[in-house]
Amino acid sequence: MSFESSADPQDRPSKTQRKQEMQALQALGERIIALSEVQRARLPLSDDLLAAIEETSRIRSHEGRRRHMQYVGKLMRRENIEGIQQVFDEFERETLRRDHAFHRLEKWRDRLMDDESNEALETFIAEYPDVDRQTLRQLIRNARSERKRGKPPTSARKLFKLIRDTAGM
Repeated sequence: MSFESSADPQDRPSKTQRKQEMQALQALGERIIALSEVQRARLPLSDDLLAAIEETSRIRSHEGRRRHMQYVGKLMRRENIEGIQQVFDEFERETLRRDHAFHRLEKWRDRLMDDESNEALETFIAEYPDVDRQTLRQLIRNARSERKRGKPPTSARKLFKLIRDTAGM
């Protein structure tokens, strides 16, 4: 008589693997909790998980929060993890695009301030014909003056804001 089970023990994940998977789900739950409501609304989450996430903010006790996060991890097992991860990937892509756009605007500001021949100014005006030219020229002059005198970059900040607003960001 054999006491072997019908399922091969090699096919089942080990206790360590299951524990690591649960911790990963809890960590994903923590990331979801840290999101704003607007971002969270983009995630494919069940009503049960949304209710548990909202409940998290009311828990003050460390031990209570730890147990609640275990519950969130348990609920996460039933969620569409691939769909959630796709939305997180999209968040990262949006952040990268925003960072690249921000750096592009900073380069414009630096070019406008550094170019004494005003070639960059003419290029910027050609690219953004609706810009307030008088304000742009005045801010460039003031920013250069502040930099030469070692003053705080108030006009450089205003110049960046004008460039950002003009570029529609």
